[in-house]
Amino acid sequence: MKLAEALILRSDRKRTYEQLKGRAQASARHQEGETPPEDANSLLAGAQEALTELEGLIRQINATNASATVEDGQTLTAALAERDVLRLRYSLLTSVADAAAGRNQQARQIRSELTFVTAVSVRDLRSAADDIAKRHRELDARIQEANWRVDLVED
Repeated sequence: MKLAEALILRSDRKRTYEQLKGRAQASARHQEGETPPEDANSLLAGAQEALTELEGLIRQINATNASATVEDGQTLTAALAERDVLRLRYSLLTSVADAAAGRNQQARQIRSELTFVTAVSVRDLRSAADDIAKRHRELDARIQEANWRVDLVED
């Protein structure tokens, strides 16, 4: 099985778990004399089974990510960490640029009371954010390519 397929299965198992959990919660308590919508114990068992499968997939995915590499020789684990930090850097730059540009500011009744001064260059922040977004996209593409190329490490 390819790593990408395991990632899809992991997502499916998470979704299955969440659905079973919600259904079990909805069926866990009911009025006396009424029948619950579903058997909470059976739903709970199904959710436990989904979690067991999820744990196995996560172990295999993590082992694969630690040993597999993207085209530049970097491990998938390192590439994923870099991608996560690029996403955070992008968020940092765009949120500061938005604040400097005056977005999400409460307007006062009399605007002439206050004068705002921008402490950072919005243009430079947006340009840097664009560069980071490009690096993120390129790295994500390399990660996705590796996901479909790499075989999942078996337990």
